[in-house]
Amino acid sequence: MKIKGQQDFWSGILFISFGILALVIARDYPIGEARRMGPGFFPTYIGIALLILGIIIAGMGLKIDGEKIGSFKRAWRPIFLMSLAFMVFATTIDLIGFVPALACVSILSAAAGREFKIKEALIMSFFLILGCVGIFVYGLGLLFPLFKGW
Repeated sequence: MKIKGQQDFWSGILFISFGILALVIARDYPIGEARRMGPGFFPTYIGIALLILGIIIAGMGLKIDGEKIGSFKRAWRPIFLMSLAFMVFATTIDLIGFVPALACVSILSAAAGREFKIKEALIMSFFLILGCVGIFVYGLGLLFPLFKGW
């Protein structure tokens, strides 16, 4: 069997891997039920969803022509900047607050793209912050400090 769409196939394999990992990690947690979810409920069902999605995407890579995987020379920047963005968010959310941490992660994530424009990144960051504050702080009532140390 020949892989026609390398990007789709290997993306599907990555989804399958993360799905299996989630299921393995969550196997010792009680699942509970829909009314009273246990700590294993979310990771188990996310793992199942990732597994199914990965099978579909990998299958499409076997049947539908697609793009080949390029060289790693062009991939180092997005990998580095996305990893840095997640680390910056995780370390700064408690130090400077939810809003500045979201601004940092969105701008660093945008810089990982090939066509980075600061004006577009700032506009995207603004709307991302509005949406996240609306959903997580006001909608779900999570107690994130919006600004800290200012």
